[in-house]
Amino acid sequence: MKAAFLDFPIGRFSWRRITTDYSHWLSFIVLMIVAIIVNIYLGSLGAFLSWTNLTNQFIQGAIVGICAMGMSLVISAGMIDLTVGSACAFISGMGVQVLNATGSIALCLLFCLGAGFIIGLINGVLVTKGRIAPFIVTLASMSAWRSVINQLGQGGPFTVNSKIYETFRLVSAGSVGPFPNMMVFLIVITIITGVIMTKTKFGTYVYAIGSNELAARLSGISVDRVKSVIFIYAGTLYGLAAFLLASRLSAIQAASAGNAYEMDAIAAVAIGGTSMAGGRGKIVGTFLGVLMLRIISTVLIMAKVPPFLNGLVQGIIIIIAVLAQNRKK
Repeated sequence: MKAAFLDFPIGRFSWRRITTDYSHWLSFIVLMIVAIIVNIYLGSLGAFLSWTNLTNQFIQGAIVGICAMGMSLVISAGMIDLTVGSACAFISGMGVQVLNATGSIALCLLFCLGAGFIIGLINGVLVTKGRIAPFIVTLASMSAWRSVINQLGQGGPFTVNSKIYETFRLVSAGSVGPFPNMMVFLIVITIITGVIMTKTKFGTYVYAIGSNELAARLSGISVDRVKSVIFIYAGTLYGLAAFLLASRLSAIQAASAGNAYEMDAIAAVAIGGTSMAGGRGKIVGTFLGVLMLRIISTVLIMAKVPPFLNGLVQGIIIIIAVLAQNRKK
């Protein structure tokens, strides 16, 4: 009886398919309903559903969201990357130095993307050629890049020169019509990553490696090359995120910039429905996961829940998401 109920068709769909293939949409809808109910109770529904608040969710979540797109590929391949926050701190700090020295936003962007590329390449080579577990490689990398930027900054901030401050600030604070630039960046990166994962052989290879690396290797897939490209792509996105972080803050604190970005990115991927064991996931799920984290944070703030408890709520959500994945298996 239970199986029959779960398989009850709804048009082309079934309950089982909705709770597996579309669990990210189901989670998002349920969360929105809860958020609306809470805001009705608090008398702040109008503010919550306003265009200003909607775009603010994208602005607040864009940097982590871009990092999460790279993390999606890493986790889908059955790996993990802990360098996110440290890489963003290092790249953004050095990017500010390049900007101040050259006065060129374009050169700053190229540097950030190039630095992210190199960091990803280093991680990829150590994992594939060094045969070291991704967790160990990226744990060491996380410590190393944070240490380097702290040494270079000597505890002080990397501050954008006042002569170029206003122009550089517009990169993150500007807008395209009614759409903030940060919102545009996140949506564009989501679309690009989604196309890569659904419309190319590379995306198929990523999921194949995450499902069964040995079978993927035996089927002729160049596993080491695909893993290296995954880390390079993720690193390049971290570079873009670092560039936007520098534009948004204009003063990068070496010790604290990017703190916990890796945890936020992993959380977004997990609650977006990507299997933490690899082999299964959707980029749109990660996109919704980023928004869900922001909505949860906003609701907690409106409900006057102490901000220090955000991490507790996020941790509980991650556990629930992973338990749900185990139930699907």
